[in-house]
Amino acid sequence: MGAVAGRADAGAQITVTNTATGLTRTVTADADGSYRLSQLPVGSYSVQVSRDGQAVGSPVAANVSLGGTTTVNLGGIGNLDTVTVVGSRVINRVDVHSTESAVNINREELARMPVDQSLTSVALLAPGVVNSGATFGGLTFGGSSVAENVVYINGLNVTDPYRRQGFSSVPFAFYKEFQIKTGGYSAEFGRSTGGVINAVTRSGGNDFHGGVELTFEPSDWASSKEDHFHRDGTVDERDRTSRDESSLFKTNLWASGPIVKDKLFLFAMYENRDADSKDIDTEEAFYTDSPNDFWGAKLDWQITDNHLLEVLAFSDEAESTTSNYDYAFDTDTLGKFNGETLSRSGGDNWSLTYTGYITDNFVAKAMYGVNKRTNFGGSPRDGDCSIVTIASNYNDEFGREAKRGCHPTNTSRNSRDDKREAARLDFEWTLGNHLLRFGADQEVMESDSTVVYPGDGVSYQAQTVVPGAPLPNDATVPAGVTRIIDARRYITGSPVETKAQAFYVEDNWSVTPDLLLNIGVRFDKFHNKLASGSTFAQADFSDMISPRLGFSWDMKGDGTTKLFGNAGRYYLPLTNKLADYFGGGTTDEHTYYVLNGFTQQIDPVTGGTYLMPNLGPQIGPVNTEGNVPAPDDLRTEVSRDLEMVYQDEFILGFQQMINTAWSYGVNATYRETPRAVEDTRINHLPGCPGYSSFPIINPGEKATLWCEDTGQWVTFDSSRDGYQATGSGAILGYKKPKRTYKAVEFQIDRAWDDKWAFNASYIWSKSEGNIEGPVNSDAGYADTNLVQFYDHPAVNERYGVLFNDHRHQFKFRGSYKLNEMFSFGATFSAISGGPITAFGVRWPNDNRSAGGPGEFSGGGSGWLCVSGCSNYTTRQLVYSERGAFGRMPWVKDLGLNVTFTPFRDIDLKARFSIYNVLNDQTVVNVHSRYESTPGVKMPYFGEGTVWQSPRYMQLVVSYSY
Repeated sequence: MGAVAGRADAGAQITVTNTATGLTRTVTADADGSYRLSQLPVGSYSVQVSRDGQAVGSPVAANVSLGGTTTVNLGGIGNLDTVTVVGSRVINRVDVHSTESAVNINREELARMPVDQSLTSVALLAPGVVNSGATFGGLTFGGSSVAENVVYINGLNVTDPYRRQGFSSVPFAFYKEFQIKTGGYSAEFGRSTGGVINAVTRSGGNDFHGGVELTFEPSDWASSKEDHFHRDGTVDERDRTSRDESSLFKTNLWASGPIVKDKLFLFAMYENRDADSKDIDTEEAFYTDSPNDFWGAKLDWQITDNHLLEVLAFSDEAESTTSNYDYAFDTDTLGKFNGETLSRSGGDNWSLTYTGYITDNFVAKAMYGVNKRTNFGGSPRDGDCSIVTIASNYNDEFGREAKRGCHPTNTSRNSRDDKREAARLDFEWTLGNHLLRFGADQEVMESDSTVVYPGDGVSYQAQTVVPGAPLPNDATVPAGVTRIIDARRYITGSPVETKAQAFYVEDNWSVTPDLLLNIGVRFDKFHNKLASGSTFAQADFSDMISPRLGFSWDMKGDGTTKLFGNAGRYYLPLTNKLADYFGGGTTDEHTYYVLNGFTQQIDPVTGGTYLMPNLGPQIGPVNTEGNVPAPDDLRTEVSRDLEMVYQDEFILGFQQMINTAWSYGVNATYRETPRAVEDTRINHLPGCPGYSSFPIINPGEKATLWCEDTGQWVTFDSSRDGYQATGSGAILGYKKPKRTYKAVEFQIDRAWDDKWAFNASYIWSKSEGNIEGPVNSDAGYADTNLVQFYDHPAVNERYGVLFNDHRHQFKFRGSYKLNEMFSFGATFSAISGGPITAFGVRWPNDNRSAGGPGEFSGGGSGWLCVSGCSNYTTRQLVYSERGAFGRMPWVKDLGLNVTFTPFRDIDLKARFSIYNVLNDQTVVNVHSRYESTPGVKMPYFGEGTVWQSPRYMQLVVSYSY
């Protein structure tokens, strides 16, 4: 929904009419000449001014954008025969009624540029939004992590409630308009300390329309990925990529029109997707087939001009099958079939929205919807075959082409079903110079998940070690032993539920005709529950109060120039993943064995051979530090005074129209996040000598936990106490978390005038702190709120540049219409690389690991051992700052497209796009683990783990009538 507002003569009637549906709304200008029509469906309108029931002048065309207010100033009504309109084409990019930072872009604009068919690609057009180099992907808004954003489709929150890292989506052609909120958003929005992607879908109108769109992305049109080799000449652990291929073909059919003219409208779409890919490695090949379809519909019922009802329904269910074969890379020969895996995702979604214009001054809106997601991955061989892998540092006498184990993918079996039931009420009430907005919403999010290793439930990894070196279980590698097996047993998952509720109130006060104050406050609460119904964690309305204050000064009084600012607090509630991890308990045990080579065995299904490890003597005890038993009393695992993560944000900006097409702006942003919610190693609880666990607390602050031995609550300051070092026995606390983001943004924009358009932006920014957020992109750990930032005090003691610190960001986009037959578009971005930080495993005066020995095991110390490393009393450690090893290179991306429209009177178009024209395959993440054990350097530190996708091409042919 959007709005039209402006000024006219006092007492004049202003009528807006939706050109597609005939929806009509009329208001009377106030005594000061101001008027506003709010909660209008997104689309094209005509604006007519009249007096005493008589039209004055000609109607003015205006476009209502999502979440914005279009300014249309009208004057000269004293003469009934004339009307003067400020701007014959209403393309004002300066919204003087808004105090937030947001970018709006519609499907017509996107069709003129090389923007791939995804929400992510659209969001990346906005300044300050960067594609994360994390191994688990995602978007970072303003220095935040990828687990802090929310996505709405027609007001329904479709963000993954489990990890908050993905979202449901619909075909690109189903969308009408997008709004990317990068900061300063109003009290209506919450549960985010990153950004908001707000999208609306297409609707039907009074005219019948339909069309077909074909999308071609054959693998022959894409450049090959580069093979990556380590400095010692061995192939990267992701194996070969130069022969990987993927192709996509989509057929999209849509139709729209009136069921009852001026009353009931339908938009419906069906899309068939045929996606195939090949993952060709040195000794294995994976062929994936994904023949999926999508259906969606939008029904709009204009009961009267004052009462609207919208129904949205869509299904994004998808399924793919991957077949695994032996493969000989040197001869490019496909071998025997080894089995297949199946994955499923998506689900059915729907929402029902009512909008009522109760009076000229009072609007009510109600929405109820359901968002479902399935995430499943498994194999028919899960019951027979265990995972067998080799570590990147393993010196393999059998050659890496030999097959280990009989499992086709060596991955765990994952199953999860998520469901969100969302309901909200919103009201707008105009009282003189005050526009009051208030409302409430509730989301009930359920997740039921299971993760287990296949076969005997143990994953066997061969590793190379140094005799005499310490292992994570505090044992020492025996003399003469250079190879071991790390046998990991991992089981987790249980049904959990989170009920999140909020209410807000906001006053948009026009202090003068030129000065708007936005004064709001939002109150949030949530309740995480386990399958038993018992409380895992909760926060009340009084615990999560988010004040918002903004201003917009229309400096010239004509809607062309504004100075604006915003200050606000934003809260981030817990995800279902956290309650799932603790509520059902987690078995995460490592047992270490001497490796006595491998034995060849016959696969009874495929008839092929594979290798299984011969386990020698066990080395030391089972390492159970990762175990989290299902608690009998959650008071021992969750701090009684747990408080939620919040971020304070301050923005000051200026925007000005140069003329009806050109505008520019500059703004400065400061964000600070001073709190974390994490599982934290507490092995010293004052007055409770037997306590040792990983409870959920606010590290660096006071915490209160239940002591079962004494039957009492224990309050302690975790910045001074909570951790007892091994060996020295020193009592220590944890650094208080802090993350800051500072940015200055410059932007210039030229609106489309049926000939050309252009936008350019530059951001200088700096992201610093001792914690990235609820995930750890450096070490590739994706479990939200469960990363190892607080498994050891050494992990978070360093304050400095963070993973998402991209100091310079340039973005350009433009489109040009040569004639009625040919038009062109281009996008270009240049993002400076992030810092390279080293992670060790120990710190001074302690013999306990601050990080795991593997590349992606999370955690890590800033102290690196240079001598005497076998014993904590003799170790010589050197401190390493964040970013001490330089930065990754700039990431540049150029996109070009040409659109061919062969007929003037037939809406037939062919758009050919090239993405990453220069075929840069720049490294965007590196190995950050510096040591596996004290003094034993990881062989591939600083080498790449994630690279920019290569060049690919896309042809979209569409016909509409």
